[in-house]
Amino acid sequence: MGQPMQYQQQQQQQQYQQPQFPIPISTMNDMPGFRVVRVFGEVFGLTVRSRNMFSNMGSGFKSMAGGELKGLSKLLSDSRYEALGRMCQEAMSYGANAVLAMRFDCNEIGGAASEIAAYGTAVYLVADGSQQ
Repeated sequence: MGQPMQYQQQQQQQQYQQPQFPIPISTMNDMPGFRVVRVFGEVFGLTVRSRNMFSNMGSGFKSMAGGELKGLSKLLSDSRYEALGRMCQEAMSYGANAVLAMRFDCNEIGGAASEIAAYGTAVYLVADGSQQ
């Protein structure tokens, strides 16, 4: 028959659970409760990925019928997290403890691969004692 409901819910939670990164990442230009004491500059993480030929053919058939291309969605999601992890590693190599103003940039390369770049400003933050 089907899988128990608890197992299905657990699988869904794992699917949408975001990985934890070693330093905070924010799309804002600041972080409430903290102040920037040092700016290291721009950092980025990059990954380029492609799907295998059979997966691309399956996605092509699915796109004719309409609907979400779940395999491609997962590929792009995984790529974003990989790019974020690499960006964090670069920031930490400079001595940063956070990345602010983070953005993504995505491009297609030759119709066969996707490039995902995460970039932002590596900074050193300290707790702002004036906020409670």
